[in-house]
Amino acid sequence: METSHLLVEQSGSVLWLTLNRPERLNAFSPEMIAGLTDEIERAAADDAVRVIVLSGAGRAFCAGGDVKTMGQSSASQAYEHIGRLNRLILTMQRCEKPIMAAVHGFAAGAGFNLALACDLILAAEDSQFILSFAKVGLVSDGGGSYWLPRLVGPHLAKQFFFTADPIPARRLYELGVLSEVVPAEKLREATESLASKLACGPTKAIGKQKRLIEHALTATLEEILEEERLVQGLMVETEDHREGVAAFKEKRSPVFQGK
Repeated sequence: METSHLLVEQSGSVLWLTLNRPERLNAFSPEMIAGLTDEIERAAADDAVRVIVLSGAGRAFCAGGDVKTMGQSSASQAYEHIGRLNRLILTMQRCEKPIMAAVHGFAAGAGFNLALACDLILAAEDSQFILSFAKVGLVSDGGGSYWLPRLVGPHLAKQFFFTADPIPARRLYELGVLSEVVPAEKLREATESLASKLACGPTKAIGKQKRLIEHALTATLEEILEEERLVQGLMVETEDHREGVAAFKEKRSPVFQGK
């Protein structure tokens, strides 16, 4: 669902979703959140889409909540808004296709958390990430309280949330939060390169591996071992597995179809 707040472009097997409120630094709107949710749900069921990329128009990736409208919401309105955001985050997690974020400028508040909900984050080397909730007397929403402690540990996550200080992209890369940091002018090229590589991969296996890793955050070893066993039974019957084995035997590169 392309709207004035969300641009949709499909390039080959890669679906680009661009947040498009540059005059508000791509702060969330109900229209934008609904558009993202609908597009990711559609892409999850579309065999022609094998990778999803989130990016931002203008000077920033996403400013998170729109400060211009803050201070005017009732508890019930905030509850409803965050419910929409929660649906988006859960849709992203359940989508069995890799979702990438290409971050430039800055990602603040729930915009930072939107990036954390992606499977891979590429960032411009001059970009900054800000958990800005404390600056306006709020707590995290959009899943940051879930993702960040698992990535950097609880103590450092608390520092980032409590202080709301900007975090340079390079530091998050060193902490293992970001997949790649590149010069700003190379961000699109680097994102396209990685997205193209993933789009040529075994889509079903990548999707199942995504679910296994996410389940492993809360599961026991015994549960993951059994889940791996069950999923592998499905994977050995896929066309991509047969193609991978044939390519190995024939000493050539595999041509995966995502089937």
